[in-house]
Amino acid sequence: MEALKVENLTKVYRGGVRALDGISFSVEEGEVFGLIGPNGAGKTTTLRIIATLLQPTSGTVRVFGHDVVEDAARVREMIGYLPEEAGAYKNLTGREFLEFVANLRFEGAEARRAVEEGEKISGLGPRLGDRVRTYSKGMVRRLLVASVLMLRPRLALLDEPTSGLDVIHALHVRDVIKDYAREHGMTALVSSHNMLEIEYLCDRVALIHRGRIVEVGGPAELKDRYGAENLEEVFYRVVGGGEAG
Repeated sequence: MEALKVENLTKVYRGGVRALDGISFSVEEGEVFGLIGPNGAGKTTTLRIIATLLQPTSGTVRVFGHDVVEDAARVREMIGYLPEEAGAYKNLTGREFLEFVANLRFEGAEARRAVEEGEKISGLGPRLGDRVRTYSKGMVRRLLVASVLMLRPRLALLDEPTSGLDVIHALHVRDVIKDYAREHGMTALVSSHNMLEIEYLCDRVALIHRGRIVEVGGPAELKDRYGAENLEEVFYRVVGGGEAG
């Protein structure tokens, strides 16, 4: 079953800036799909439209068959969204923040289950009892990733999920995303400019450049197709070395 279907999606901002220029791709249920490209390529705009936060100029997006414009409320029930620049309430403790998020979606035992799961995902241990304002950027990011995944969304939209994390904690977050997709049937759309990370994490990827999808396929398939050692080389060869920035 298709978890996500994007067809001819275009977004033109005020002033005529064309952030997306008719992109199309689909994501299967249970798949971890990567949207990769340099900063300004259109990744975040795509995720914001899927998350019902932006209206498309034209084209359609369906999440498990539900249109993101016509049935936005239903779509929001099925997704979890982690923006790249997300923050947490600084005067709450980490645990209080997880409880706040859990109680927005669940009640009673299910809310408690979510908080316990969030505590494990975050890996923050005793620091969950401290106020968020005392956290490093990386600690906040781990808390936010936990707050999304603990809700077990059918579709998780993760914009630069390991931003600000060191190598060890970035690896932990990537493993958690893969485990949730496998164990809970969660589908994930992960946006990143870190192509090596996406290569490790994703079943398939779409390369986006200047608002257009320029290639789609599995990491191994794309590397074989272009005779490349990694996805960075694939992207370089697809768009042309001088235009990759």
